[in-house]
Amino acid sequence: MYPGDANTIGRDTPAVVMTGSGEIVTWGDLDDRSRQLAHFWRSLGLSQGDHVALLMENVKEFAEVCWAADRIGLYFTAINSHLTAGEIAYIVRDCGARSLITTSALASKANDALVGIDAVVSRLAVGGADGFADYHSTVAQQPTSELTDETAGWPMLYSSGTTGVPKGIVRPLPGRHPGEVAGIGLALQLAFGGRQGMRYLSPAPLYHSAPLTFVMGVHRLGGTVYVMERFDAEAALRAIETHRITHSQWVPTMFSRMLALPEDIRNSIDLSSHEFAVHGAAPCPVPLKYKMIDWWGQIIFEYYAGTEGPGQTSVTSEEWLRKPGTVGRCINAVIHILDEDGAELPAGEAGTIYFESAAAAGFEYHGDAAKTASTRTANGWATMGDIGYIDEDGYLFLTDRKAFMIISGGVNVYPQEAENALIMHPAVFDAAVFGLPDDDLGEIVHAVVQPAEGVVADEELEQELLAYCRENLASIKCPRRIDFRPELPRLATGKLYKQQLRNEYLAK
Repeated sequence: MYPGDANTIGRDTPAVVMTGSGEIVTWGDLDDRSRQLAHFWRSLGLSQGDHVALLMENVKEFAEVCWAADRIGLYFTAINSHLTAGEIAYIVRDCGARSLITTSALASKANDALVGIDAVVSRLAVGGADGFADYHSTVAQQPTSELTDETAGWPMLYSSGTTGVPKGIVRPLPGRHPGEVAGIGLALQLAFGGRQGMRYLSPAPLYHSAPLTFVMGVHRLGGTVYVMERFDAEAALRAIETHRITHSQWVPTMFSRMLALPEDIRNSIDLSSHEFAVHGAAPCPVPLKYKMIDWWGQIIFEYYAGTEGPGQTSVTSEEWLRKPGTVGRCINAVIHILDEDGAELPAGEAGTIYFESAAAAGFEYHGDAAKTASTRTANGWATMGDIGYIDEDGYLFLTDRKAFMIISGGVNVYPQEAENALIMHPAVFDAAVFGLPDDDLGEIVHAVVQPAEGVVADEELEQELLAYCRENLASIKCPRRIDFRPELPRLATGKLYKQQLRNEYLAK
């Protein structure tokens, strides 16, 4: 199903409910507005394969913007709303967006980002703003008539590379009808009991890959999406009770924060409607997951996947309890564990995880053929760079992640970006940034700096550099703390030996 099936589902049936404000988008609204926006884009000359971008918080219009693009074969790039203007500008330029839709709350930053980007021919803001046409009044001028030649678009989302430069992950357009159940929608249907009438809670920012694709997957099954404007542990639990939520999707940090609530609050909330709680995005500490299963019961399902999408694993609570720490077995590919020379490793030995599937050959890093090639073997198997092993029963266990990548609160953070920012400061000679374990966020960003000659390394310098990072990077990418050393370890080739530094901290 999709918005075009509003009459079948019921035009007055809620498609999106904002749990904070209580605002509702009915299936009729979703159908009409996504058609009107699609007509608007077509009136500007946009056609199949063109790109649009959205810079939005969790607002009720988010889904209709994505569906408008999906109904007429456009690539749509949801941009992290916490990025700086410079970071946003890079993504808008790189993806070639012809239209940008934002909100009044983010319009000032969007205006700064769009300076000099002439390719963006349409600028709309929900709620209106200087420099932007009002989203609702613009869309309202368009017809709600049936769209001709509907064909599915595709989300082109950005994931920072190990060089620190964001890369768009792109696939060929699927060539199917936008209402066809596929991808996450099919997984929800087959593995997680997804169905028409399901009530799905989305507690995370919609610009991330999993929340966005889960929302559209739920809609393809005819379900209602309940969106939290922002995550709050107690509010999330009360939303399950109030809205009789049947399905939900989380990251481990959310589990940690819900478990930290006073026991009397946790026990006072009725979670009996909750059938499936899916989690992923970051490794879940074994003790944390034991506690969640003990609390919520065996309704918790885990998956391991990535925006690149070469393959996916899944594991039920029952399986996980038999094999604690596993992320499951592969459901749509064959997994190969290879050593540094490309030789396949036996069960129990850790190496780089590769997927053999039709999807493995499909993704590319936009504008970076070399990076794309680096993820493939000669026979087309693809990796996301993660390290792990398979046991004798085919269950995958992760032992490491992409080189030096930090996962903080379920968000991928690549330290090179913070290193690049720090090195540009005149007081810094060299910098190393890496992740350290954190009970709440999983990992936090930590920096070690070699000051420039003659610079005093003290608390004042630390605060100055932290402020400098916050001015130039999204807050999630910034170090929480900076330590100083007279010299950083580098190999004879000049390569920074960060693992040595990180191991020293881990040993403390």
